[in-house]
Amino acid sequence: MTGLLFFLGAAASAVCDDPQTQTDMTICAGKDYAAADEELNAQWAITAKHMKEYDNTLDRSHDTRPGYFETLLKAQRAWLSYRDAHCTSAGYYARGGSLEPLLVSSCKAELTRERTAQLRELAETN
Repeated sequence: MTGLLFFLGAAASAVCDDPQTQTDMTICAGKDYAAADEELNAQWAITAKHMKEYDNTLDRSHDTRPGYFETLLKAQRAWLSYRDAHCTSAGYYARGGSLEPLLVSSCKAELTRERTAQLRELAETN
């Protein structure tokens, strides 16, 4: 069974080198989004760690505002809601059609890569 799954995964990867059908394009867009999401999650762990470290340096005797991590988490949750709603809206260009899932996945991949860059910048500049 493992050999079959490896074969199917390899076949799907080869298809994404030059997708020819709508189904192939949709599958590949989904894989692209999954890869972007994986990169985002890895960067999130790095950035969150940095923000928690910054929180440990705050002088709470003078600063009662939310900490770095709390603020980052609030922003990330808002961003996730925005990304999902925006990309659903972008998919409505082909509402109900076979192109809709491709549009949604492509939108999510693009916005996710942009957010990953933002998180990387936050970790590097703070």
